[in-house]
Amino acid sequence: MEYSIPRYLKIAVNIAERIASNELPVGGKLKGRSVLSTEYSVSAETIRRAMSLLADKDVVKIANGKENIVLSKEKAVSFIKSFNNDSIIYNLRLNLAKAYEKRVTVDQEINILTDRLINMYRYKRSDIIKPVEIQLPVHSHLIGKSIGGAEFWHNTGATIIGIIRNEDTVVSPGPYFEFLPNDKIIFVGDNNVIERVNAFVNGIKA
Repeated sequence: MEYSIPRYLKIAVNIAERIASNELPVGGKLKGRSVLSTEYSVSAETIRRAMSLLADKDVVKIANGKENIVLSKEKAVSFIKSFNNDSIIYNLRLNLAKAYEKRVTVDQEINILTDRLINMYRYKRSDIIKPVEIQLPVHSHLIGKSIGGAEFWHNTGATIIGIIRNEDTVVSPGPYFEFLPNDKIIFVGDNNVIERVNAFVNGIKA
């Protein structure tokens, strides 16, 4: 998506740049509205809006309602900087919105793949037990630790496919996800996995 700048604003910035570069000197008169409209291939109304904007910023002065006189090079430079900063902010917001859209798409893909994984465990593999849910004890040694830091899979052989926290379900939590009291862990593994997970979360050595 590209940032679409109004024509009158583009023209105002261009004229300000010409003033800043001394192409249009301070105190000099700008060309008439009809001449500028031909030069920029726009309507006279578009030129009027551009000049009104520059007049509001004290870059030019509109004398007698029709003559445009260059008023300040410093104000022209300030106007250009302000325009550039606004453009940067807009593009940052735009990129943030696009990144968020990508994140939503990725989250959706993760949910779909996780559902497929759960279904595979449930219906495709008779040698692996169905997903099991276990609540983390309040005083478990895992509280405050991440999944990776606790080496959950290494210690239990169980694969965590979800965490239920309050009313929310975190699907496919990553290795940096930290356990909190009363989290409900959803996991899958072999036939002995429940016993190993119970022992691990309760700090019981096998």
